[in-house]
Amino acid sequence: MRNKVWFVDLLRVVAALAVVVIHVLGPYRDQIGQLPDWQWISAITINSLSRWAVPVFIMITGALMLSDQRPFEPVYYIKRRLGKVLVPFLVWSVFYALFSGLTISGFDSSVSWSILKKMPTHETYYHLGFFYYFIPLYLLIPIIQWWVQKAEPGQVKGVIMVWLVITGLYLFYIDGLWSETYLLYSGYLLLGYCLYQYRWPSLMVLLPLAVIALVATDYNVISHSFAANEYKMGRWMSYKTLNTALVAATVFLLCRWVSDKLRLSTRNKLAWLSKYSLGVYLIHPIFLWPLREYDLYFANPLIAIPVWTVIAASLALATSWLLSRSRYSAWLVP
Repeated sequence: MRNKVWFVDLLRVVAALAVVVIHVLGPYRDQIGQLPDWQWISAITINSLSRWAVPVFIMITGALMLSDQRPFEPVYYIKRRLGKVLVPFLVWSVFYALFSGLTISGFDSSVSWSILKKMPTHETYYHLGFFYYFIPLYLLIPIIQWWVQKAEPGQVKGVIMVWLVITGLYLFYIDGLWSETYLLYSGYLLLGYCLYQYRWPSLMVLLPLAVIALVATDYNVISHSFAANEYKMGRWMSYKTLNTALVAATVFLLCRWVSDKLRLSTRNKLAWLSKYSLGVYLIHPIFLWPLREYDLYFANPLIAIPVWTVIAASLALATSWLLSRSRYSAWLVP
């Protein structure tokens, strides 16, 4: 049995919360000119500060699975690793296809059926797009795991440096064969492993770079949007770019540093919350539906975003916990 990796619990909790924040603030992004400038800027700044969340989930997978020294067993891997994510994803996708047909005035089955037909290539609800590039990474993990176990630390770090250069090229629209989606996302697996195994790059190097990346992201999105009089993010809010990778890596190491200083009682509470983090990810849009359909947003995003994040995350956590109580439904919130 592997030793408990405590900081991963903190990472999962803060990443799940950040995802809820991103989805709560979504409608504010297109309200440029409708809100006072400072309110719209505050919502965009919160968005800029939260984009690391999804990459962190991939980095956690890379840190834990690539460092696993146990012999690779295909049957176990497919059933216990891939299947644990794939099966709930398929069921939730069908659920959200049906859920998409729900409106204030009733249920529109034609909308649900149209969305369901596109499910093989397109997510059935906005938060499920993550799984379309995350699940295929499970096919790459055994190959990368085999390589890192044979590679020297310098070789792993060298590949990370090349990948970071590629994410920089992608950010500035210098496209080529290196712009392939799964190449860009798979780098997060290796980055998570490198940060976990070697604590490289170091926090002292990453922290100032992350601050620069956050400021550059916020400035470019806000300035380009005001110039166009509509929300324009370019690739600055992408998960596949250098700025996001630097911030995600910094959050990874910051959580590791903070976790080392927490008391055992606090760690145990985080471990409990962490158990339901994927459930929170999967379920929280249900509780955002009335917020969007009935336009329950407060005018000031600095108040509305924290309030609705706490409400949606808490309700999703409670639902995830309830589902986990029964062996018939626990597999839905692995």
